[in-house]
Amino acid sequence: MLVTMGVKLNRYRHILGVTLIELLVSMSVLAILMSLAVPNFSTLIARQRLLTTVTEFYAAVNLTRSEAIKRGSQVSVAANDGVSWKSGWTVFVDNNANGHADAGEVVLFSHDALNDQFHVSHNFTDANQPYIAYTGNGRSRTNANSQQPQAGTVSFSLGENTKRVKVNFLGRAKMCSPERELSCGDSQTGN
Repeated sequence: MLVTMGVKLNRYRHILGVTLIELLVSMSVLAILMSLAVPNFSTLIARQRLLTTVTEFYAAVNLTRSEAIKRGSQVSVAANDGVSWKSGWTVFVDNNANGHADAGEVVLFSHDALNDQFHVSHNFTDANQPYIAYTGNGRSRTNANSQQPQAGTVSFSLGENTKRVKVNFLGRAKMCSPERELSCGDSQTGN
C-alpha cells in the first residue's frame, strides 16, 4: 500500500508545478492590465481627495450656520491666513464682527492648510477677505453691513476636476459640480 501511494504522488508531482513560460505569460498579462488600470486609479484617487475636501468645507459652513442659530449670535468661518481658503479655515464665534478670529473669541473648529496641488478661489458679495458670517437667525451677512447677505461661491480644483460650495442669499449652502450641473456657475449670488 505504501508503494502504491508513493507511485501516485510521483505521478501527480509534475502537474502541481508551473513552467517558466506559463509564469512569464501570466506576469506579462498582469503587467499589461496594471498599466491600463493605474492611470484610472490615480484619477479616482484625485477625485476622491477633492470630494473629501469639499465635503469638509461644506460641513464647516453648515456648522457655522447651526452654531449661529444655536448661540443667537454671529459665528463666522474664515480662511486661516485671511487671504486664501487654501490656508485652511476656522469656525469661530465672531464677537466683534470683523471676519477673523481674534484672541479671546471661541474657536469651534479649525481645518489645516490644503495640499499645494489644490487650487481654491472664491467669489462673494464682500470679496475683501475670504469669510462667511451668519447671524443668530441663520442668515449670512457681510461684515460691512449686517443687512447685506454674504452670498457667493468657493471653487475647489484638483487637476481637471472642480467642485463648488455655493451659499445663497438666505445663507443656505450646497455642493455642486460644474461638469454635471448647469446651475453650478461661479457667481456672487450663490444661485
